[in-house]
Amino acid sequence: MARKEKPRTVCSDQKRYLLSRSKSDSWIEVTVDEFETIRLIDYENLTQQECAHMMKVARTTVQAIYERARYKIAEALLKEKSICVKGGTYRLCDHPKTEIHCLKHRDQAEESSLT
Repeated sequence: MARKEKPRTVCSDQKRYLLSRSKSDSWIEVTVDEFETIRLIDYENLTQQECAHMMKVARTTVQAIYERARYKIAEALLKEKSICVKGGTYRLCDHPKTEIHCLKHRDQAEESSLT
């Protein structure tokens, strides 16, 4: 019997739809936790170990999630498909406000500065 998948911790559960100049109506679905690994490793420039700490999973789990995400994004680019970010096994983070890589706190700060 397979083990139950442990929820990954993410800093934002916003659903993002990344549209491309797709010639077809086909989509590639990237899960929220896959998107989070791309954000933390490629955009925030964290190591896989630091990403694992943020997401509260093992580094090997992050490596597997990251590889799946990169493959899906490459497929979308090469086959001219749109990318849809949704689903996956995740929970919203409880990082302290001092965590500089936490998107949840950045989003809240931006919202309060707009009002």
